[in-house]
Amino acid sequence: MTVNIASTEFKANPYPFFARLRAEEPVYAVTLADKRTAWLVTRYEDVVAVLKDDRIVKNRWSAMTPAQAAKMPWIPKPFMPLMRNMLDLDPPDHTRLRGLVHKAFTPRLVDAMRERVQAVTDDLLDAALRRRQMDLIRDLALPLPTTIIAQMLGVVPEDQNRFHRWSSALMALDQTQWGMLRGLPYVMAFMRFIRKLVKARRLNPQDDLTTALVQAEEAGDQLSEDELLALIFLLLIAGHETTVNLIGNGTFALLQHPHQLNKLRSDPSLIKSGVEELLRFESPLYTATERFACEDIAIAAIRIPRGELVLAVIASANRDAHQFENPDSLDLAREDNKHLSFGLGVHYCLGAPLARIEGQIAIGTLLRRTRELHLAVPPSALRWRRGLVLRGLEALPVEISP
Repeated sequence: MTVNIASTEFKANPYPFFARLRAEEPVYAVTLADKRTAWLVTRYEDVVAVLKDDRIVKNRWSAMTPAQAAKMPWIPKPFMPLMRNMLDLDPPDHTRLRGLVHKAFTPRLVDAMRERVQAVTDDLLDAALRRRQMDLIRDLALPLPTTIIAQMLGVVPEDQNRFHRWSSALMALDQTQWGMLRGLPYVMAFMRFIRKLVKARRLNPQDDLTTALVQAEEAGDQLSEDELLALIFLLLIAGHETTVNLIGNGTFALLQHPHQLNKLRSDPSLIKSGVEELLRFESPLYTATERFACEDIAIAAIRIPRGELVLAVIASANRDAHQFENPDSLDLAREDNKHLSFGLGVHYCLGAPLARIEGQIAIGTLLRRTRELHLAVPPSALRWRRGLVLRGLEALPVEISP
């Protein structure tokens, strides 16, 4: 089977392919655009094992042999500070950085954003309801988490659209040498932006997350300059990209299942379990972020050589019938919903509580404030963003009435 798993066409409905893999070849090799081999792990129990296995690491350089490392694409110098982000590190480096970030990214800080999330959601819907139509991605799913994470980090409103443009461009790149070169202007612009923000907070501390990270200290161990830049870069991207997809994919799923939409509209108390089910059913995270075998390993009796890329397919695991009853059915009241959309293990998503708040408020408020909500185009006209890790719509035009 020849398939481009990162293409917009494939991502429109990847589930039949993944179901076939779970049944016939649960660990399956594909070739990516940059000519690397990637091993797709598709069964729930195997994905859980991958996310917990300390032989499958995030730091590619510690996993690869010298010969494999020599074949990796050239990394331009402006990309180098980003190599110190938490997603690409393993314990003990990851543990130290996560501890420092956790001191700044506290549950109290996240919970304090609840009122602000509601206010921003209402403002965005006020404008859309006056027009009686909206692109749900452009007019709600994108500006809501972008505004919230930007405010938490102390980014002024006029800069928010810029960092989303950079983020979207970078998430769509492959890791070929040409891909790196095409991404260079975005990385350079992003890093200049973050360096300027950090410098401003060193000179004039504010009550925001960037200042907290600049000042974060545990046992006398502060973040290095590269670590600080990489963390803010990661928070700006991860702090909105996945939530855009949660709100967009979740609303699209409800539009495709009007009975469930009406059920949630008539019983708003279902919003918490409903958002968990939407996270499972149309996962914002297509695959887990890259991991590498640091020795020869076997998964489902398939040998994966040292240094090769392992992709735990979250979207497949979340539809596995061995874990979920009627997995291809949307059930907003589903109980014991142990989906993997926020990952598992030491790399479990730090921003999961904030994403849940944003998803619950955005979708709940949308249904509470609208009487009619319909797709404005045929489902076949919708385009899914290309890329390996995230799965989300480019646009979602809807017609609404208050």
